[in-house]
Amino acid sequence: MNFQPLTPELVAAFEQIVGQHHVLTAQGVEADVYADYGRDHTEDLHYAPDVVLRPANAEEISQIVRLCHEHHVPVTPRGAGTGLSGGALPVHNGVVISTERLNKIIEIDERNLQATVEPGVINQVFQEAVQAKGLFYPPDPASKGSCTLGGNLAHSSGGPKAVKYGTTRDYVLNLQVVLPTGDLIWTAANTLKNSTGYNLTQLMVGSEGTLGIITKVVFRLLPYPQQNVLMLVPFRQIEQAAEAVSAVFRAGIIPSGMEFMEREAIAWSSDYLQIPLTLPEDIHAHLLIELDGQDLDELYKEAEQVYDVLGHYDVGEVLLADNATQKDELWRIRRNIGNSVRYNSVYKEEDTVVPRAELPVLLKGVKEIGARYGFKSVCYGHAGDGNLHVNIIRGDLNDEQWNVGLRQPISEIFELCVKLGGTISGEHGIGLVQKGYIGIALPEANLDIMRGIKRVFDPAGILNPGKIF
Repeated sequence: MNFQPLTPELVAAFEQIVGQHHVLTAQGVEADVYADYGRDHTEDLHYAPDVVLRPANAEEISQIVRLCHEHHVPVTPRGAGTGLSGGALPVHNGVVISTERLNKIIEIDERNLQATVEPGVINQVFQEAVQAKGLFYPPDPASKGSCTLGGNLAHSSGGPKAVKYGTTRDYVLNLQVVLPTGDLIWTAANTLKNSTGYNLTQLMVGSEGTLGIITKVVFRLLPYPQQNVLMLVPFRQIEQAAEAVSAVFRAGIIPSGMEFMEREAIAWSSDYLQIPLTLPEDIHAHLLIELDGQDLDELYKEAEQVYDVLGHYDVGEVLLADNATQKDELWRIRRNIGNSVRYNSVYKEEDTVVPRAELPVLLKGVKEIGARYGFKSVCYGHAGDGNLHVNIIRGDLNDEQWNVGLRQPISEIFELCVKLGGTISGEHGIGLVQKGYIGIALPEANLDIMRGIKRVFDPAGILNPGKIF
C-alpha cells in the first residue's frame, strides 16, 4: 500500500473542517491522551496516528474522507477503543477519525418501536434511555458501560442476551454511511421489511470499518421484559457444565442469558471486584442462567424445568439470586472476567464459536492443546451461543514462546472450531490480530469475493487498511 504522507496543508484543511481544537497531534496534547488513540484492549499493541480528528457530524466526516481519498491518506475509524481484535488500530498511521462527538440519541420513536442514534452513543446509555420508555435494546457486550454503538455495529457485537434476542445486526433497520470516497448514503429504509435491492445494511454491519463510516443508525426495539430469574449453577466437572447448555435448550427452554465460567475465571473476577463468593474445592465451573419475560410465575415454572435438567448432572448447591443487588453482583462478576484476566496477567483472548452442542468437545480440545504446548488458559463465554472466549495466559512464557510459539496452537484451536462446524470469531471480529488465521475459516474463493467488495467500495484502499485480509 503506497499511501501519501500527511502534509501541513492537509492538516490546515482539517482544522477548517472540524476546528483547531478537534485536530489532535502528538505535539499538541498530553502524550498519554494522544497514545490512547493508537491502542485498544487487544494485548499491548500500539500504533501512533499522524493526526486524530474529532468531527461533530456526518458532513464533516464526509469532507475529511473526501480529502483523504483525493490525497491517498489512510483513515482509521474509531469508537471507544474497547475492541479485542485490533480493528481500530491505525497500523498505517495517517488519520484517525474518532466518533466520540457523534453521541446524540436523535429520536426514540415509541409508536414504531424504533430509535435513531449516532455511533458515539455508549451502549448502556442507549439501553437505559429506551428502558425509561418501556422499550428494550438487547445487545449488551461485556463492555456495555464504555463501548459505543458504532463499534458494536462494526463487529456485530453480541453479549449475554444474544442467546435469546440475537446480536447487534438483528436490530439494525437503516444506516447513514460515509463511503471511502466521501459520498454520504442511507443503506435501506426505516421498515421491518425491505426487499429492495442488495442488503447494504447487513453488508456494513460487521465490516469492521473497512467499507464505510457509520454516522447514524436506525434501530428496531422491543417491549422491555419486566421480570427475570437468575441462577448460578456450580458443576463438579467442567465438561458437564458445557454439556448441560444444550440439554436446557432441548428441554424447550430459551434463557435470556446462559454464561459459562470455569473456576479460575469466576474466582479472579470476584476477587478483582472484591465481591465475596464461596467456591468449594470440588467445583470447577459455573453456568449463570437468566430467564426473562413479563410473568414471574411463568418464569419460576421455567426455572423448575431447568432444575429438572440439572438433576442429570453432578452439580453443587444452586444459588437463586433473590434480590436486585445479588443479581447485579453476579452479572458484574461475569462482565468483569476480561478485566480481571487483564489485571492478573498478560494474555491473548481468542474468540471461538461452535454449534452449542459441540461446546464440550471444543472445551476439552482447548485444554488438550494447552497441555501439549505448555500454556494455561482461562475459559468463559456465551455458552448458549457456543461462543467460548479462550484467554491464553502468558505466565512464564518467554518472548519467543509468546510471540511466535503460540501461532501453531492457536491455529489448532481454530482448526478444531471449523472441524466442529464453527468459525474463528463469534463477536470480536478479525481486525488485525486474527487476519493471519482467516484462511482457516474461509476458502480463497470467499476471500476473493470479499476483496472484490472492498475494491468496489474503497478503490483507493484508504479505509481501515491492514485489517481482515
